[in-house]
Amino acid sequence: MTATRPETRNETRLREDICRFGRSLFERGLTPGSSGNISVKLDDGGWLVTPTNASLGFLDPAKLSRLDGQGRLVSGDAPTKEVPLHNALYDTRGSARAIVHLHSTHSVALSMLPEIDPRAVLPPMTAYYLMKCGATALVPYYRPGDPAVADAIKGLAGKYSSVLLANHGPVVAGDTLEAAVFATEELEETAKLYLLLRGMNPRYLSPEQVTDLVKVFGVTLPEHGHEH
Repeated sequence: MTATRPETRNETRLREDICRFGRSLFERGLTPGSSGNISVKLDDGGWLVTPTNASLGFLDPAKLSRLDGQGRLVSGDAPTKEVPLHNALYDTRGSARAIVHLHSTHSVALSMLPEIDPRAVLPPMTAYYLMKCGATALVPYYRPGDPAVADAIKGLAGKYSSVLLANHGPVVAGDTLEAAVFATEELEETAKLYLLLRGMNPRYLSPEQVTDLVKVFGVTLPEHGHEH
């Protein structure tokens, strides 16, 4: 019997992981219907991405779209129309190995508020938000699948691992799929906290507390990341 190549075993595991995390996100109501998409970079420079019009709750590992390094379909179903969005984040964020894009309710609601700072949509509310997400940028509204969103992402120059698309939803990169999923969940929970506390003058982390987190946990914040 021919031994399975390590990269083949790795790809099989990643396919299963995408489906497992997708189902978890869907079943907890974090991305309804056929919304949202997930991608993971492969060792050969290509990547796996969820297909177009596919519910994250009912993915088939064998039908995931496999793209080459130029984003062209190699096998599987037709990919999500958000490929340019994923590609732009991979191109500018060198450490990114996985990207999660959801239509999670509280993050979408946050993206519509008039007062949010495009350079940091959330104030430093919790330690885990800063540790998992850093600062989150806001990108103006674009039609879903519009290639122009890629230019907007590239304009952030890779400084942000978490981005909020106005009137659309979060896009979060991580150095693993698990990290990207956990950071997306943390962003959603922090958006929920913000909405619960809006107008109540809550106590945020102080600049000294933020500096301490940056120092101890190696948190990377873009310049002007938190000036609330």
